[in-house]
Amino acid sequence: MKAATRSQYGPPEVLSIQEIEKPIPKDNEVLIKVYATTVNRTDCAILLAKPFIMRFVTGMIRPSSPIPGTDFAGKVEATGKAVTSFKIGDHVWGFNDNGLSSHAEYMTLAADQAISTIPEGFSFPQAAASVEGAHYAYNCINKVKLNAGQKVLVNGATGAIGSSAVQFLKYLDVYVTAVCNTKNIDLMKSLGADRIIDYTKEDFTKDVDKYHFIFDMVGKSTFAKCKPLLLPGGIYISSELGPWSQNPLLALITPLLGGKKVIFPIPSNIKRSMSFIKSLIEKGKFKPVIDRTYPLAQIQEAYAFVLTGQKTGNVVITMGS
Repeated sequence: MKAATRSQYGPPEVLSIQEIEKPIPKDNEVLIKVYATTVNRTDCAILLAKPFIMRFVTGMIRPSSPIPGTDFAGKVEATGKAVTSFKIGDHVWGFNDNGLSSHAEYMTLAADQAISTIPEGFSFPQAAASVEGAHYAYNCINKVKLNAGQKVLVNGATGAIGSSAVQFLKYLDVYVTAVCNTKNIDLMKSLGADRIIDYTKEDFTKDVDKYHFIFDMVGKSTFAKCKPLLLPGGIYISSELGPWSQNPLLALITPLLGGKKVIFPIPSNIKRSMSFIKSLIEKGKFKPVIDRTYPLAQIQEAYAFVLTGQKTGNVVITMGS
């Protein structure tokens, strides 16, 4: 089978497409023929080993797995003798932020991990694009209690996380102000945003409106800049550490001070996230945003584009026809 491989951390150029042996599933595993995967923020962190803390998970000196990839959509081709929850032919999708070696034509995965059947009518590319960013978005939103009609601002609304968050927030019936660039205004309208701020024309931190919550889904702002936009008792949540890695510390300090505070969401329970995402897909309330698609042979180009920070939604990798 063909797979993207690397023997060291580094830029996209360390990746190459190699012919390697197809994996054999253990008794508790399924063999999956991968039809689609993505290159996402987590993949880039694993490729570069940045932030450094990634090395504690993926290998201190060199990658513990030569094949990158954290999400997938594909078809079950074989099952271990202990597997009863999936059968050959099932269309499945899944995610693991520690890595799945899914940038390959085949992969194996334990049947009790974060894997589920794909919602009916959803394509493999759509399914692959519905988990990484959506999982992180859900793990930001579920850290607070949202009430219908509350006002929320989403910075970085066009990324995989942000575009998922806008849809989740609208499902929860809150008023959403989305921050995006000019070319994505129509996209934000289609996702249900109530108000849009074009950051190429105005600084959203100078906004006169006040919000119950600010979700910084791209990590390019700070609590200090956003604090004036928050209503009394308002909450700032960022999916990133912050420019000085300050957000985890602020999350510990600000609740002790009263008033406006920071929450640093630690993503967990991928199975729960997938259950929520799948339910919204089946209700017609969520659809992933896909920027572009690359074949596996162009995996270097896909990573290079994602690393520019300019993607809208998700970048999908397809395997074969």
